[in-house]
Amino acid sequence: MPVNWKVGGLLLGLVFFVAVLLVKPIGVSTQFVILDGIIGDAVNPEIVTQTGDGFTSTNAYLAKSGGKYAKSVANPLNYSFVFVLAMMLGGFLSVMARGGLDSRERRMPTLWRANFGDSAVKRYAVAFLGGFVVLYGARLAGGCTSGHMMSGMMQTALSGYIFAAGAFAAAIPVSILMFRKEA
Repeated sequence: MPVNWKVGGLLLGLVFFVAVLLVKPIGVSTQFVILDGIIGDAVNPEIVTQTGDGFTSTNAYLAKSGGKYAKSVANPLNYSFVFVLAMMLGGFLSVMARGGLDSRERRMPTLWRANFGDSAVKRYAVAFLGGFVVLYGARLAGGCTSGHMMSGMMQTALSGYIFAAGAFAAAIPVSILMFRKEA
């Protein structure tokens, strides 16, 4: 049973408010860099080293911020990394609560099918490419949509509003171009 968009929006706002109040603003794109560091450290244990007063890394990105990222690679069970894992688990549980992936409509939305056909490979390739471009842009900008737009706007940061305007200024014309046919 789908959640009404108004209820969903209120719940999302409440989660963001509680997160900022109790822990810190929500942002997740850095944790993908941390995951890369964990994988890299498993292959080459010399990437992250513990110093007398903290952690450092041979990788300049992981060493920045006084070794904060290197510390997260060495000790990944922190709030931010667990939050990312919980997001994936939440997405999975949501799909399962709605009946799983067994229906054709869940795998291939009608609007996508009307515009691009039934190819699952094409659907997954476009989703992966879109996700990659968004994540690359997020890291290039030093944050992600949840950090810049959602948490930023909630904290009334001008950069959050500018990012939101830019995101919608790009997303609306791209959606119009991609989805010319109606389902």
